[in-house]
Amino acid sequence: MSSSVTSTRVLEPGDLPAALEVLDRDPVANAFVAARVAVAGLDSWRLGGEMWGWYEGRRLEALCYAGANLVPLSAGPDAVRAFAERARRQGRRCSSIVGPAEPTALLWSLLEPAWGPARELRPNQPLMATWQPSAEIAPDPGVRRVRRDEMDLLIPACVAMFTEEVGVSPLAGDGGLLYRARIAELVTTGRAFARFEDGKVVFKAEIGAVTAHACQIQGVWVAPEHRGRRYSEGGMATVVEHALREVAPVVSLYVNDFNTAARAAYRRVGFSEVGTFMSVLF
Repeated sequence: MSSSVTSTRVLEPGDLPAALEVLDRDPVANAFVAARVAVAGLDSWRLGGEMWGWYEGRRLEALCYAGANLVPLSAGPDAVRAFAERARRQGRRCSSIVGPAEPTALLWSLLEPAWGPARELRPNQPLMATWQPSAEIAPDPGVRRVRRDEMDLLIPACVAMFTEEVGVSPLAGDGGLLYRARIAELVTTGRAFARFEDGKVVFKAEIGAVTAHACQIQGVWVAPEHRGRRYSEGGMATVVEHALREVAPVVSLYVNDFNTAARAAYRRVGFSEVGTFMSVLF
């Protein structure tokens, strides 16, 4: 343990500059939470959860977002132990723990006795990024922004992707109100892309998290009957080109290690592995 005094507390709006400094240390890995903070600041109600800060002396050194997800950020072992103790005392309120693999694994090992078992562990999820448009794969001209009047066509594809990826339907609980609202937000802001054929989605992807430094692609999906035809490569090349031109200087995503076809496709589009995430699903 460090010889200096350490402490942990819920951050307040006045702590925003210090929190941004921590988030900016790794803008690619921290994009998901940094995007929320960019919009909502540190107000817990607007942020959709608390932001915990771990201090060494008076200096903020690590963060943990505690909302629908529990996400350790720039957290070394001492910070993770402090966050785990706070989370254990509070009780589980999240549907997943997700973040850089090393601190997330330690966090879960400390919480598992109280919170376990998990529904599923994904200990090795490569974090991939690209800084330039694909030199190998041409953009698919059929992939474009989804229009507002196409929401009803997009939603079934989004539900299928989420259910396939997470193992539960996003329509459970509130009937999908929050999920539909999130998809509507992505469509309205021009961050949802798809290729349509005969009124159905063949390929889709969204630019989810956005900061000034990086953005993160999510929800990549190809209709089952069209898989194996490389729709994802041309589609991703289109989304990446748009994102780099109009959104952020680096585009990232994370993928399950067992999804070898997707990892190969992303590499062909120009992505390289820059880190590893881990997810614990409840």
